[in-house]
Amino acid sequence: MTLPTIATDPKLDLVLEREIEVPVELVWRAWTTPDHLRQWFAPKPWEITSCDLDLRPGGALNFTMRSPEGQEFPNTQCYLDVVPNQRLVTTDTLLGGWRPSANPFFTAVIDLTPKGAGTLYRAIAIHGSEAGRQQHEEMGFHDGWGTVLTQMVDYIKAGHI
Repeated sequence: MTLPTIATDPKLDLVLEREIEVPVELVWRAWTTPDHLRQWFAPKPWEITSCDLDLRPGGALNFTMRSPEGQEFPNTQCYLDVVPNQRLVTTDTLLGGWRPSANPFFTAVIDLTPKGAGTLYRAIAIHGSEAGRQQHEEMGFHDGWGTVLTQMVDYIKAGHI
């Protein structure tokens, strides 16, 4: 089944699209297994110190990022859509169990499409305002998300999955 393409709005959305040389199934495992996600999901020298997920619509993705200085940043998101080996959609607008978040920022869509032996990887950060999109871009969306994608590919190619 081919999923519909998510339409993007350049005023509100940031997009990272790249062909990567690892199969969809391994990318999916990297995104949906806490022990794997912890290894690549933060741009080094940052790290993920804890991670748990309830991989279903309404389930929570909880993780804590630690800065090189030791500051910890807990994050909680809610899965909106989970289509194995094709799409993950999370949002920090909601917490697990569909509970409203006090500090919403964006919704993330990760689309995976087989491309030969590799994957067409498309990540979209959807914001509720142009200011939110701009803030995320200034925070380093493209560098940060590009770096963690490269870290994920290197992790998979090293045979960890």
